[in-house]
Amino acid sequence: MKQLAQKLKNGEMGVMEVAAPLVGPGMIRVKNHYSLISAGTEGGTVSTARKSLIGKAKERPQQVKQVVDTLKQQGPVQTYRAVMKKLDSYSPLGYSSSGEVVAVASDVKEISVGDFVACAGAGYASHAEVISVPVNLCVKLPNDTDLSKAAYNTLGAIALQGIRQADLRVGESCVVIGLGLLGQLTCLMLQASGVKVIGLDINEQMVELASKHSADAAFLSHAPGVADTVLQMTDGIGADAVIITAATPSLEPINQAGELLRKRGTVIIVGSAPTGFEREPHFYKKELSLKMSCSYGPGRYDINYEEKGQDYPAGYVRWTENRNMKAFQELIYSGKINIDYLTTHRFKLEQALTAYDVIVNKTEAFIGILLEYDIDKKISNTSIPIQRKHEPTANEANGIGFIGAGSYAMSHLLPNIAVEKDISMTGVLTSSGTSSRSVAEKYSFGYVTANEEDILNDQKTDTVFIATRHDSHAGYVLKALESNKNVFVEKPLCLSEAELYEISSVMQEQVTKPMLMVGFNRRFAPLADIVKNKINAGPMSMLYRINAGQIPKDSWIQDPEIGGGRIIGEVCHFIDFLIYMCDSLPSSISAIAMTDSASLEDTLTINIRFQNGSIGTISYFANGSKALTKEYIEIYSAGTTAILKDFKEIEIYGKGKPFKKSLINQDKGQKLMVKQFVSAIKGKSSLPIPFEQTFITTLCTFKVIESLRTSQVVQLT
Repeated sequence: MKQLAQKLKNGEMGVMEVAAPLVGPGMIRVKNHYSLISAGTEGGTVSTARKSLIGKAKERPQQVKQVVDTLKQQGPVQTYRAVMKKLDSYSPLGYSSSGEVVAVASDVKEISVGDFVACAGAGYASHAEVISVPVNLCVKLPNDTDLSKAAYNTLGAIALQGIRQADLRVGESCVVIGLGLLGQLTCLMLQASGVKVIGLDINEQMVELASKHSADAAFLSHAPGVADTVLQMTDGIGADAVIITAATPSLEPINQAGELLRKRGTVIIVGSAPTGFEREPHFYKKELSLKMSCSYGPGRYDINYEEKGQDYPAGYVRWTENRNMKAFQELIYSGKINIDYLTTHRFKLEQALTAYDVIVNKTEAFIGILLEYDIDKKISNTSIPIQRKHEPTANEANGIGFIGAGSYAMSHLLPNIAVEKDISMTGVLTSSGTSSRSVAEKYSFGYVTANEEDILNDQKTDTVFIATRHDSHAGYVLKALESNKNVFVEKPLCLSEAELYEISSVMQEQVTKPMLMVGFNRRFAPLADIVKNKINAGPMSMLYRINAGQIPKDSWIQDPEIGGGRIIGEVCHFIDFLIYMCDSLPSSISAIAMTDSASLEDTLTINIRFQNGSIGTISYFANGSKALTKEYIEIYSAGTTAILKDFKEIEIYGKGKPFKKSLINQDKGQKLMVKQFVSAIKGKSSLPIPFEQTFITTLCTFKVIESLRTSQVVQLT
């Protein structure tokens, strides 16, 4: 299928062939008929991408800070990889569209194949022939709906949420500052609800359009006497509310709003505008309120709502983002608002670059720009070959395919595989077509696909790397093993004991015994190897302190169904490390969590007894200072003590002078881990982590949770 995308590195845009997006649980696949270009948001994105690196940095100071923080923590190599991953990737554009449903996930009941829908969401409702969208980000439409109007779905919901935040009544007044597409939609819906509407803008053409179509009156923002005119039109009271839909770095809109409002009036920020208003004379003396409007409404950025499809009860949350979309579509369908005048341009998808040139270069007046799609075209679901930068030199006996290739894979797995000889990168599948294409081009994969079977059934693919979200790991591992593929899976191996025992059963049943390894990289760290060689053999006591830092409760990582929580998702690393250091398997485990964080269970202490008499304590703390290094390890054995600090420094104390060594950059072992796994699948060495250790490490994470529930020591052997 075809999709419009852009590279942030140089602003290069293009309509390219990509694999169709996956249809995950709770999602539908839609064949777009129309998509709307949001001139403000997308125009800004395109303009920024076309600037130099210095220009990009000035536009995004927060991201520059993140780069600096990464440089301090991980060094220049990992920082460079992280930055280039972002710059080199194809970024999808668009977030508002309409079309016909062509597939639905098995758990979707309210929408069927053949239905017309309006869709929303960045990363979902893109400018592409086919999209996949969660059910709560789409609205079912009547069969006779004008889909060109329905494509305004996202902008309409954003405008409507701003109106709801203003909480206006029939007969009250509202000033809308910024009369672009978002402002025009806001004015139309305010008028339909019986509110007196006054529009302001710096563009005379937008003012004229609003005066003719959507506002009771509209004026240039800097016109003399605007404040007096607003006062007269509101019977000497002042406006009840001001909704700012302008996109500007200027403080003028917020300060002008203060001048136009009545006492105890409200300012609503919908557009991208700063809020650093002047306290005097208006905001303080009038006791004005300032409210932010969050995108389409309640549910936005909530994983449970958007990705899992869990609705909020209407009795408690009357207007969710989905209900806002439905209300907007009803206003259009019933004719209560007329948006015909908003569509000034229509382009075929293949002409999209011309459309963006109109926006960025302002070569002609525009408001709503629609992209049209060939609805008669048959979209293939087959894999798409990619022109490789480097053809494999191997005989393709060691073919590697990837299912999932996000940030971690791009930073730590793929770059280290790329330097290996006698390896052929076969196919790659990710959740979106643009990300698959980015990875394929950068690392010379032979094809991209939207169908996992293409990789699992590929005779040239001997090994599958799985780097998807945690909840999908077990399913992909089982399918790959049953397809007789070697498997490398990012941690965790799975999210439940049932999945763990099922994987173990498949491993035991396989005749050819394909290799399975989880990405427990810390045991491969160069400083860890030095410690292991220098520490005296025998039973040891070990302390592993992790200054983990906070992760919000609503993050997917904390979600027990998606991320598994931090014990399953990350503590497995540290259990594996202790197993490696003492060369023994755990025999019992217990844990205690801090009581005020029990709902997250990410501030806890774990005690482990090992079969050879060793003991270990893992202190995993989410409530510490960011200024402190993340990981600190102490190991005591037979008169020798080793200290490992954040995988950058070691100190070993025994007889004689202490041994000390430090690295310029942190090294947690990812490079050596990949190298040794690749060596194993080539048949040159044994698997570096025996499955027995992978199994017990994973089992321990489940037993930690059991111990927290029962307040008991859990026996493992």
